[in-house]
Amino acid sequence: MRIWDIQPGYLNSRSLLGEHRELHAIVSIIVNCKKGYARHPETMRWRGHQWGLRQRHRLLAEEMELRGYRDKSPVHLQSGAGSWPEGYLDTPDQQIQILARKYQNTSQGRIPLPRTTQQLWSNHKYSVLARDLGAYSDIGKKASRWKGSQNFGELACRLTEITRCPPDSGGIRNALQHMWGHVSDYHDPGKSSPVSEWSLARLLQETRRLAFEKTESFLISSTALSELGAWL
Repeated sequence: MRIWDIQPGYLNSRSLLGEHRELHAIVSIIVNCKKGYARHPETMRWRGHQWGLRQRHRLLAEEMELRGYRDKSPVHLQSGAGSWPEGYLDTPDQQIQILARKYQNTSQGRIPLPRTTQQLWSNHKYSVLARDLGAYSDIGKKASRWKGSQNFGELACRLTEITRCPPDSGGIRNALQHMWGHVSDYHDPGKSSPVSEWSLARLLQETRRLAFEKTESFLISSTALSELGAWL
């Protein structure tokens, strides 16, 4: 039984769907006071963090949608608003290492597992931009100087914590506008309303569509392409 803490974009489809099933199993155990796996470390870790479970489910559902799967089983837990587990069974960088070994002879996720700290930052930069301009600038400057896997574990933990914070609508729009810049040249305005008048949901939807249609690799490897939708 496993609920990952890293972004679902790193999971291959089998792991993604597997976590979705196991999350619902944990929800059922907690809500219905079932005994099976009630003492499992993963179940224990999420007790008191039902809101966090709901939000993790939303992250999974958004990533599933990107891959053509439809989630028909929403999670409506509310208690513990804003609360996530304080610790990890494996730290975020260890989780990436676990997946790297697991995926050696099989397919990877939408986002190739990062091998360097700069790759890790590149994957998350728009997710951070949506939440904290100061952190975006600070990490960006530091990452430009890091070599290889220098500070990989530290950054993986920091990014996980940052992306658990709900972004406000202004932050989401700022990040989406930067993302839109990668694909805006492919947009045919036709008779549609100006992009500036689009809702956040539509801007994200159109950015996703063009990113895959035109194989815009930077966006396809961005955590924000799926996870921002979980906060709309």
